[in-house]
This record gives sequence, C-alpha cells and structure tokens, in this order.
Amino acid sequence: MAKKTIWNDDYWLYVMQLYMRRPVGVKPLYSRPAVELSLELHVHPKEIMARQRQIESLSTPRIEKIWDEYGDNPKKLSRAVRLLRSMQGFGSGNDFYEGVEVAESFEPNFRPISDSGLLPITFIIVLDLYYKLTPITMVAETPEVVATARLTGQPTATIVHILQLFLYLDPFIPRKTADPSDRLLPYAREAWKQYGNADTEMLARVAEELKSYYR
Repeated sequence: MAKKTIWNDDYWLYVMQLYMRRPVGVKPLYSRPAVELSLELHVHPKEIMARQRQIESLSTPRIEKIWDEYGDNPKKLSRAVRLLRSMQGFGSGNDFYEGVEVAESFEPNFRPISDSGLLPITFIIVLDLYYKLTPITMVAETPEVVATARLTGQPTATIVHILQLFLYLDPFIPRKTADPSDRLLPYAREAWKQYGNADTEMLARVAEELKSYYR
C-alpha cells in the first residue's frame, strides 16, 4: 500500500536555508523561493511558512541546536543542504516518490500551462482584477491590465483574453460566446469555481499573497 509523504527532520535544513536568504526572515507565503522548496519537498507553502516561524522563535530544543550549528555558518549550511540533495533519488521527483502516494493540493497551481509560462495562479490574480474593473475597461490600455501583465510576465493581450473568459463565465453578464476548445478556458473555469462566488476581500487577500511569487 502506498504511503503518504510526511515531514522529515532533514527538511529543517532546507527551511533554515530559505529563512537565511537575504533579507533574512520569514519569506512571504507564496514567494518564489518558498514555493520552489514546497514543490521540491511536496510540503504545502503554509507548512513551510509555519516552520520558518518556528525557526524565527527558536521554538524547540532541536531548532536551537540546528541554529547553534548553522546560524552563524551559512557555508556549512549550504554544504549540508547540497549533501542532502546529492543523496540518491532526492531531488528527482520520479525516483524519490516512486511508490509513494503524494496527495497534491497546491502543486498544480504552479505548473506552467504548456510553454507559455502562464501559471494557474495567474487566473486567480486576474480574477481579482476582474472584480476591480468594468467590462469597458477590460482592455490592453487600462493601467491595471498593463501592471498585471508586467507583474506576471505575460502580454497584455493574454490578460485581456483571460478577463474576457471571466466575462463569459460570469452569470450576471449577458451571455457571451467563447471557443469551447480554448485551452485557457478550463483554467479560467477552475479559478471561477474556487473564487467566483467568494468574498471579494478574501479573494483580494489571496491574490496579493500569490503576487509575491512574481515579485
């Protein structure tokens, strides 16, 4: 029977290295380095953040011991982390997790859609933008559209296209047509399913957290 992945005490070194990255301290929930570590370890970013906070407060004798050993010696910490990554299979998802049941939750949101560089989290960020605009302002010239395109590294035309998909999905907007074969439509629909009826303030908080991935 397959086993679920659990926290491994070796992971503390990875989290400590993340914490020690400049600027030293707890990194934003969805900052790129935090997400990349989460994807590597198959540990949710929320747990990575919680572990960083434990390091910051030296909450256990074990953490105090790790801090005493590595806190003033980042080179030693880097060597230890490199050694862990060089272990056979580690760092190779297919090998390391072979035969292990990995219950994915956040991972799909950070997988690129084909070769566009577009991520599913972009749709959540654009959905937040959708609720801040009116249909007539959902155009490439709108400053908020330009800013979102720059943040996510996408053409303004792509951001406008996603906004148009949300117009199509919005039941309060007179029905518009959309190409059923549009490869972005399922991602827009999933974002709408998750947040389309959510409190807009909550959506804004989530979107702001996700924006840290691009900053």
